[in-house]
Amino acid sequence: MNLHLDSAVKKNRARLLPFMLALYVLSFLDRSNIGFAKEAYQLDTGLSNEAYALGAGIFFVVYALLGVPANLMMRKIGARTWIGGTTLVWGALSAAMAFADTEAKFLLVRTLLGAAEAGFFPGMIYLTSQWFPQQNRAAIMGLFYMGAPLALTLGSPLSGALLEMHGFMGFAGWFWMFIIEGLLAVVAGVFTFLYLDNTPEQARFLSHDEKQALIRQLASEEETKLTSRFSVALKNSRVWHLALIYMTIQIAVYGLIFFLPSQVAALLGTKVGFTASVVTAIPWVAALFGTWLIPRYSDKTGERRLTAATTLLLAALGIGISGLVGPVAAIIALCFAAIGFIAVQPIFWTMPTQLLSGTALAAGIGFINLFGAVGGFLAPVIRVEAEARFGFPAAGLLTLAAIALLGSLAIVSLRSPKKPLSHTPAAPHTSK
Repeated sequence: MNLHLDSAVKKNRARLLPFMLALYVLSFLDRSNIGFAKEAYQLDTGLSNEAYALGAGIFFVVYALLGVPANLMMRKIGARTWIGGTTLVWGALSAAMAFADTEAKFLLVRTLLGAAEAGFFPGMIYLTSQWFPQQNRAAIMGLFYMGAPLALTLGSPLSGALLEMHGFMGFAGWFWMFIIEGLLAVVAGVFTFLYLDNTPEQARFLSHDEKQALIRQLASEEETKLTSRFSVALKNSRVWHLALIYMTIQIAVYGLIFFLPSQVAALLGTKVGFTASVVTAIPWVAALFGTWLIPRYSDKTGERRLTAATTLLLAALGIGISGLVGPVAAIIALCFAAIGFIAVQPIFWTMPTQLLSGTALAAGIGFINLFGAVGGFLAPVIRVEAEARFGFPAAGLLTLAAIALLGSLAIVSLRSPKKPLSHTPAAPHTSK
């Protein structure tokens, strides 16, 4: 074992993971907190269910279109400037939701929020590939992905408590929820400029020997990848296969998340408030444990494909069963659903980082994330349309479950290419 490399990985984990996790918590909270405000916000603004579904999903339209250029821009100007700047902007826009009191304003702010967040998540995936060796990435991404259940575990009671501020200084509870949670991201954006280093070469917390050991390891891994050329990567059917799989995962994720608070409230026979938000947090607590354990198992065994497929199958079963049983069993089923669709994602993201490098990795992650964003846009529309078309509430959940099942089967069918594409050296990283 290379002691300097091991030391560098440990230092990177200690410094970068809490930072990345905190940003992901804020990002996920700011894009999904509309689910907690749904009933009160619609009542106060007169927003229809169709307009709500469109607004919840339109975030992902611009998010999808800008994901690739945003990731290429981060590679060009450096992680600190890009991530810090986008975090500041998305925090301000999230706070601006407090003033979106008409349908037009709601759709406008959600569109701008999607543009602001477009580069964040694919940027985090790319950042991980620049700081951690391949053998560590599923566990690292598993820890990073704990941001989603953490956002919903901590954010559920927080959002519920802020909704209880209804009437304070004459404003609705959802007004205070958007303002306070958005300003938290603004503070995080300022902190990013002071804390984050652009590359391992510039890391202030690594010794010279640790930097060199990490750089050599990452460089040796680049030589084994199939391509560093974006044009060649997009002609590879396996990249498209991965993109379609990720779309099914995100349909399952956001088809549940945007409606979970109201679904739990209906199970409890109450309105969305503090009590319902605490119960809503239970599946995300379960997801924390699953996201900790399953990617670690995948790293330990080196098995990606079947582990990912089984985990997504678990999500499909949990989503479907939650719409067919009583309150206690439904909450248990939702726990398995949350474990499945959160824990599968860090394992999934090891697959493109094994396939691509250099500019192709930056753009390829954005391309795959584009399909995920399309899934996020379609998710609430699919659920609402299924319920309307089939005439019973569980129809939406069963449709989401079927799509997750298709994703699981698509992972099973995923095979490595019989022969690698010709390698082209990665373009050098430049940053400011």
